[in-house]
Amino acid sequence: MFEALALTAALAQSSPQPVPTPQTLRVISLRAPAARLRVQVAATEAQRERGLMGVRSLAPHTGMLFVFDSDAPIEFWMKDTLIPLDMVFIGKNGTVRSVFSNVPVVSIDTPDARIPRRDGVAKYVLELPAGEAARDGLTGGVSIAHLP
Repeated sequence: MFEALALTAALAQSSPQPVPTPQTLRVISLRAPAARLRVQVAATEAQRERGLMGVRSLAPHTGMLFVFDSDAPIEFWMKDTLIPLDMVFIGKNGTVRSVFSNVPVVSIDTPDARIPRRDGVAKYVLELPAGEAARDGLTGGVSIAHLP
């Protein structure tokens, strides 16, 4: 429970809007090739839609895992996201399919049509602080253990 509260505190640091709490999002540990990651799980449509909006910083080796019903085409964008992120698209078998590094932040007044988007086929998308994917050994073809 302490780790879940510490992760939530790290995610919520200076956030202008409330960040999901351990009561609404469970926290799990994933095994990347070079690190153990502690991530909140966004498994419902509402949780996935909220994502990391409003979060001003992430501690090393923390982030959010978006879980979808099936392995299918998915598009992610950076609307109301305040920090640059790495986006890791993962297949249902846990294999990393693609990594988008340092996806940039856009200003709040950017029209939706100009907000950066990244897409791929995935069952899971892992969002980490920019640069974290490379530090944790996450590249195409590697496996992540302990996915839900």
